[in-house]
Parts: sequence; structure tokens; C-alpha cells
Amino acid sequence: MTRIGLVAGGLGTYWPQFPDLLPQLQESSRYVSERFQAMDAVVTDVGFISDAQEGTAAADRLRQADCDLIVLFLTTYLTSSMVLPIAQRTNTPVLVIDLQPTERMDHASFDTGAWLAYCGQCPVPEVGNVFRRAGIPFRSVSGWLRQESAWRRIEQWINAAHIRAALRDARHGLMGHLYPGMLDVSTDLTLLPTTFGSHVEVLEFDDLRVRVDDVTDAETKDRMELARRVFTLDESVVDEDFAWGARVSVGLDRLVEDFGLDSLAYYHRGLNGELHERLGAGMILGASLLTGRGIPATGEYELRTTVAQLATQVVGAGGSFCEIQALNFEDGVVEMGHDGPAHLAVSARDPLLRGLGVYHGKRGWGVSVEFDVQHGPVTLLGLGQDRDGTLSFIASEGDVVPGPLLAIGNTTSRVDFHRDPGEWVDEWSATGIGHHWSLSTGHRAADYRAAADLLGIPFRRV
Repeated sequence: MTRIGLVAGGLGTYWPQFPDLLPQLQESSRYVSERFQAMDAVVTDVGFISDAQEGTAAADRLRQADCDLIVLFLTTYLTSSMVLPIAQRTNTPVLVIDLQPTERMDHASFDTGAWLAYCGQCPVPEVGNVFRRAGIPFRSVSGWLRQESAWRRIEQWINAAHIRAALRDARHGLMGHLYPGMLDVSTDLTLLPTTFGSHVEVLEFDDLRVRVDDVTDAETKDRMELARRVFTLDESVVDEDFAWGARVSVGLDRLVEDFGLDSLAYYHRGLNGELHERLGAGMILGASLLTGRGIPATGEYELRTTVAQLATQVVGAGGSFCEIQALNFEDGVVEMGHDGPAHLAVSARDPLLRGLGVYHGKRGWGVSVEFDVQHGPVTLLGLGQDRDGTLSFIASEGDVVPGPLLAIGNTTSRVDFHRDPGEWVDEWSATGIGHHWSLSTGHRAADYRAAADLLGIPFRRV
């Protein structure tokens, strides 16, 4: 669960000078606290500070709360010495907000005390200056108390905190071995714990094999019934392959539970239909069901893309495994998607299970998932890795539009980036994205930019 710290403050020198000021500011801070308490997060509200000593005490409480984001509400002028210890001692990203009571002052009736309630913007540059000199990233939202556009900007930072929380606590499963020749997919596993705090659990296909062996016929039948409720079954589905995918699905659920996984990337080449090849080929049904439940499970050993899928998932945008499939220059769209597992929650219709006698580029056969992503705004998010090892978020916004699609057991969508498709591909490829990413619903680039900021990694947008 995402943990948010909240502290409000103002300069205590004012309180005896203007007796009506503090109660007004405390009422504003209660409203802000109520807004945060209604968000999907655990909020630690340490109250109102009036001097540097109270700021230090608040810092100690927030440090113990181990927050994913701390929000400083500047209700009126305060000194930077009051808030610097909070940013320094907690070692947590800080968002400064200053929300004056209404859209504007009533100049004809206001005295100094009434004006000071509108003076929360005054210390924002001061705090920004001191944070910069202290080497602390600075971010702020300025507005008025009930300004919904300001709250939408604040919510972007809360969404970013959701991503930070998910990635720093995540346990990523990595099963099998690298798809031979895909050098872009190779990831330094140490980078995830050192960059995000995540754990990578390296698994063997035998970890899945022993669990699939324990699946009963009754459990397999129940999983097939579940699949019939979730999917439309194409006539090409072979009963034996369907049953095998269901059995593997039950074993996958046990694997995820036993290792406490938040994501799973896998690949096994196999040979001549041996058991491990059959396990790898039977993953698509179960991996899609896991992904639809919020546990991204992705083929081709794509660890970085499952990280991106987890990031898009926790902000409610789904996130389906994706690559470029073709360009349509007449319609001005990029056709993208992938074979294998997909995020069922973002399908434009009931997802289809199609039987395939061959998986292109992979050994094995079985059932695969086919659908188009919901039409409307989408955002791509990928996780790049540069020459020096730095990880980055890379994003692009577009719109999924209707039109003809291949019926070959792949998820495929037509994405309009409102520019020449070839030019988009060139610019997208120059970012260092790799050839897979997460296709998420909604225009979310601002959320992903904020998340990159909280995570301390670069952000690139096409």
C-alpha cells in the first residue's frame, strides 16, 4: 500500500499578531487532510508546524512512517528552516503544495491577517532555492483550495507515488533464460534493486513443473470453466491444448503465490515437444489471467517490460505487452501488439482464445490470446537501459482507432500518433526503448513523468 506523509505549516510569529489567522489555516489543512485521506493510500498526517523545532519533530515522525511521498502544505509564509529537515531526514521525495483559500482576495475588505492566509505562494521560491542548494529535488503545485485542476496535478504525484511504492516493494520473477539473440532484452538484474528497491527472484522452469504435476483433473476442469467465462473460444482450439493450458495456469498461480511474485517474465526454447517446451508453450492462458488480475506475466524473458506493465497497472491503466507489428501509411496508424499473454482488462471485446499449431519464432503449440485494446487514448510506457546502465521511463501518447486487424492469435491494435507513422517509429526507436513496452489506457504521460521524477530516473517522451 502506498504511504503518504502530510504536514502543514506556517510561521508561528503571526499567531499572536493575528488571532484569527491560525484557526483559518488549520481549517484549510483539515480540508487538505480529508482530501488525502480519501485517496487510495495510507496517510500519516503529522499536523501543523509553526517553527523549526516542530519541523524537526515532524521529520522524525515521518521518517519512521517510511513514506513513498511527503506532502508539505504551505498555508502561509514560513521559513525554509522549518521544512528543510523534513526533506533531509526522511530521505523521501517531497511535494510542496500551496493552496490559498479562494480564487482571489477581497481587496476592499482584507486586512493584513486576512492577506496572510493567501500568502502560501510567498515561500515557495525560498524552499525551491534551499532544496536546490541542498541537492534535494524540488516539485510543487500552486493553486487554491478547491481548485480541481490543481488537485488533478496533485493526484498525478499521488499516482507517481503508487508507482514508486509498487516498484520499491515488488518481487519480480524471472524464469527460464534469455531469448537467444535479443540483446535489447538483456537486463542487469542488480539495477532493479539498486534503482527501485525491487527484488528479482530467479526461477527455473522446474519450479513450475513440480507445481503443474500436482494439479488435479478437477482443478484443471474448474480452470477451463473459468476460461470459458472469460474468453470466447475459437473453433480452432484443441481440447487437449486447452486442458494443458488450464493445468499450467493452476500451477502458475501456485508458483506466484509460493514466491510472492508481483510480476513474472519467462522464456524457454525447448526441443521436440519435451516437457519444458510444453510448459513454456502452455503459459499463455494462465499468464493472461494473472496479468488481468494485476500481476503482469510476460514472455520472451522481458523483465524490464514487466516492470513497465506493473507501473501502468498500479495507476489503473492496465498495460498489455506490445511491439510494432506493421505500419499503415494510408490510415496513418502504427499496428502494435504481441503474441502470448495479454492484459485482459484492456480488451475492446471479450478476448478470444485461438488454437495455434505453431508459435511464430518460438517452439511449441497451443492456445493464444487475441483482441484489440479498448479504442480511445492510450500511452506507451517502456523501461530503457542506457550504456552506463541507467534505467529510464520512455513514453508516447496516441489513440487506438478502429480498423482491420489480423486474426492470427495476437493482440493487435491500430494506434494513431497523429503524425507520419514512419517518422514516429524513427523518433521512438532513437530513445533506446527496446522492442517491447506496455500499452496502457488513457493519456498518462504526465503520471509517468512524475513517477520517473520520484524514482530519480530520466524520462523521455515522443
